[in-house]
Amino acid sequence: MSHKRIPKRRAAMAAGGVVALGAAAILLPNANASQDGGSSDDAAAAPRTLKAADASDLAARLAGLLGDSFAGSYYDSGARQLVVNVVPGDNNQVVVQAEKAGAKVREVDNSMGELRGGAQTLKAEAGIPGTAWAIDPRTNKILVTADSTVTGDRWDRLESTVDGLGSGMATVRKSAGTFKTFASGGDAIFGGGARCSLGFNVTAGDGSPAFLTAGHCGVAADQWSDAQGGQPIATVDQAVFPGEGDFALVRYDDPATEAPSEVDLGDQTLPISGAAEAAVGQEVFRMGSTTGLADGQVLGLDATVNYPEGTVTGLIQTDVCAEPGDSGGSLFTRDGLAIGLTSGGSGDCTVGGETFFQPVTTALAAVGATLGGEDGGAGAGDAGGAGAGAGEEGDAGGAGDAGDGGAGAGDKGDKGDTGDAGDAGDGAPVGGRDGSGLTG
Repeated sequence: MSHKRIPKRRAAMAAGGVVALGAAAILLPNANASQDGGSSDDAAAAPRTLKAADASDLAARLAGLLGDSFAGSYYDSGARQLVVNVVPGDNNQVVVQAEKAGAKVREVDNSMGELRGGAQTLKAEAGIPGTAWAIDPRTNKILVTADSTVTGDRWDRLESTVDGLGSGMATVRKSAGTFKTFASGGDAIFGGGARCSLGFNVTAGDGSPAFLTAGHCGVAADQWSDAQGGQPIATVDQAVFPGEGDFALVRYDDPATEAPSEVDLGDQTLPISGAAEAAVGQEVFRMGSTTGLADGQVLGLDATVNYPEGTVTGLIQTDVCAEPGDSGGSLFTRDGLAIGLTSGGSGDCTVGGETFFQPVTTALAAVGATLGGEDGGAGAGDAGGAGAGAGEEGDAGGAGDAGDGGAGAGDKGDKGDTGDAGDAGDGAPVGGRDGSGLTG
């Protein structure tokens, strides 16, 4: 008998939910046009209105175009614009190029090379368990975070290393919690005494159904069930943790398993149309089997976290809350793009804290999987459609986003069905921070 990964509480998206999800995806109809009827050159230099996913695509292309002058970028969600940092030089053409591409340009002091060099120094001299850092393009500095275990000599060592980077290169802040992975607790997938959350259903390289979850879950147990004490339904194929990421590919044991391209939000589902890179400043939502749905903002990219088990690099830093059992759970946008897999962090969903996520795009590339299955093409098309709506960049949305989305969806057919009682808490609150967010 095939095992269907269709949530017990699966339901069509309520009309109100559709409105809430779609509200942030509506773009100005003539985003490319000059607001004052000026010349085409004036219009080209005006910052364009972009969706976060399209802004991320534009940022990646500008990074290559601007070369050493590029000093990071972030998404201004209020203005719906991409802000690109540039290091001023003798040739002002870099600013002109970025503005013509539709970005808002800001001149800063620290180059990406200098900031990355500072991050390498931190790794070499202050790789202390309980610390994390990521480049924050909004401040043009390295944001260093230390949890409650970093005290005494270890705090002095961290502070001294940061001071040694020079004035204006980094800032340090304390976190009240403790950095840890979030495996245990939860009700989605069970293995080896641990409980985690399924992230996104995918299609493995050989065409078989599988799912992505956290790597620290994948190294904790080889086989996973969708019920505590139940028969295994999936076996770990690949897992990375610690090191260059925190992700695992887990194959369903039954090749006839149906793996929906959606996230179960509790009393409604959100179709996933593809995968996308995160952008600093972007609004994101997390679904986990312990705490359900939570929202927040991306704070940094390519983050390094020093967990007790070892150092993990290449993560997304956010202010979204999470708790044990949420590990592996999906991070996504309100318009259905897969962004990340829950890794770990500090705090909880009462007091808040920092949470780090494995980028989905990196995990997919590493394990050779794609989001979705036979309907993947349609999913990719949908992603492109949404991007094209942005209209502004031409290729920033349309074809470019479809590429990101690749095979299209493949979300949490997730064991949202494994713990109705636990998931009920899930749907609970959530509203977006702007008051119009997802509701459970």
